[in-house]
Amino acid sequence: MTTRELDAELFGRAVSFRYSETWIGYSLLSLRLIMGWTFFYAGITKVLNPEWSVRGFLTYSIGPENPLSNLAGYNIWDIMATGEILGTGLYWYQLLTPLNQLGLTLVGLALIAGAFVRFSAFWGALMMTFYWLAAFPLEGSVLIDFHFVYVLLLFGIGAFGTGRILGLDAIIEEHPVTKPYLDRYPWLNLFLG
Repeated sequence: MTTRELDAELFGRAVSFRYSETWIGYSLLSLRLIMGWTFFYAGITKVLNPEWSVRGFLTYSIGPENPLSNLAGYNIWDIMATGEILGTGLYWYQLLTPLNQLGLTLVGLALIAGAFVRFSAFWGALMMTFYWLAAFPLEGSVLIDFHFVYVLLLFGIGAFGTGRILGLDAIIEEHPVTKPYLDRYPWLNLFLG
């Protein structure tokens, strides 16, 4: 088991510590798989339930004390639950329901497979940020609940490029078809990892 020492500067202070590469690998892989399953399960149960809609959550689960319930005289949550999109006959909840169902499911599948992990972690963190905002005021906490913890875990999963640990991102990055594009356009690596 290889042990290394990490020297870094955090918040203006020098920090040094030893770590095991093997255990870091297991930890990061476990975090990616657990977050993947959490997202996949939350999404697939919504997909398989034909009665599920974001409208019920937006209408009944967010109280008037939520800061976005009265933003510049508008209740953002009511608009999403009942508002029409620019006179099109399509309502916000009709757009948000499949986005929520598929978003959770696809982020989960991508994390489990280790494919496009940074891209997926970004979208998962964005969804959790919206859930966190909808949860205000938080019960039993001032600022941090499990949604916020998920945001930070997803940040770490993306920052460490955990898709390279027994994931498809490692294969995609080295595949003869994709490697020349990734070398020519390094910004594409923001999606992988």
